[in-house]
Amino acid sequence: MRTPSLRSLAFACLASGALLTAGCNRNNDATPTDDITTAEDRSEDNIETAISSDAYQVSTPQNVDNAAAGFTTTDPEFQARFGPCVTRTYTAQNRTLIIDFHAGCLCADGRFRSGQIVVQFTTDVNRRIAGAVVRRRNYFVNYNQHIARRTFTDLGGGSFNIAVDSASIIRANNGGTHSWTANWTFAPTANTTATVREYRVTGMAAGTNRKGVSYTTTVQTPLIKSSTCFKYFTAGTINITNSNNKTMTLDYGNGTCDNVATVTVNGHTKTIALR
Repeated sequence: MRTPSLRSLAFACLASGALLTAGCNRNNDATPTDDITTAEDRSEDNIETAISSDAYQVSTPQNVDNAAAGFTTTDPEFQARFGPCVTRTYTAQNRTLIIDFHAGCLCADGRFRSGQIVVQFTTDVNRRIAGAVVRRRNYFVNYNQHIARRTFTDLGGGSFNIAVDSASIIRANNGGTHSWTANWTFAPTANTTATVREYRVTGMAAGTNRKGVSYTTTVQTPLIKSSTCFKYFTAGTINITNSNNKTMTLDYGNGTCDNVATVTVNGHTKTIALR
């Protein structure tokens, strides 16, 4: 039976697609271009982390030891998430799920994907969904190649962890390569109920953006994500520091569900609209 933390895994990670995705004005002198590039690159990773979460949760088999038992979701439910031309295959012998976009498929989020997402379940999902490793195989998004391994671990008590190692996005047309590692933890707050799920998100990422600038991003104060505000974090701050000694702080606010955040650079603060 699925644990509450992993039932809500997809929405929580999808929310992290907004992580550092700010609609900033590139001509604003207070906002370093290096950090905007890093923010955009980080967003690409977080969107694909959300896809990995869906792959892990929505496409799980009914019985990891019996492929003939089928899946926990119907094919229409599965294809509503991943696209009408996507197929899935589960092999019980090695507990491996393959989501295949084949030569290319336009997905529900408006992105064109090809190749495969491979999910290796690491425990018996019939007793407790406690883990999986999600990889890409010859996988492209809008013709940019994605290479990554994401490890999902249930920490108990409704908490879970997402670790990303040796990841990269190789952009088409010599657009550069973004490489990184990351580690995020989602823990339910006291506001979590049977119908409302709210998480405190902590963690960090480090890498080199597509322009060759290295960076670290760290959650300064826990990000708050609630099921009542699907698209955005409602509170918390993130710090971005790069190898050019530039630092940016992104603040999601004080709890209001909206697309408003602030960016502070060198003592200058600008209100922005999140994409």
